[in-house]
Amino acid sequence: MADAQAILRQLAARYVWWKTPEEALREPRRVMAQVMNLGDFDDAQALFDAVGRDAFREALALSDAGEFNARSWHYWHYRLGLAELDGVPPLPARRVA
Repeated sequence: MADAQAILRQLAARYVWWKTPEEALREPRRVMAQVMNLGDFDDAQALFDAVGRDAFREALALSDAGEFNARSWHYWHYRLGLAELDGVPPLPARRVA
């Protein structure tokens, strides 16, 4: 897990630029979502190797509205085996009370 923390810290500095890495690491799922949405292939693969499939699945399942664009949302559902062809769930939507 130490390797995962080091990779998360490195990627937090790159993909959660509006916070310090320490602040960003308080929400590791958010860092993962940023990398999954904006990251290049090498960064996403390094993170995937470090944290595993289940962590990526959780990042998708618990994502908030606006964390993923449609392209990344579809890609990760297919890549993680969470959707069949044309069976990707809709993106999370903002809720208005």
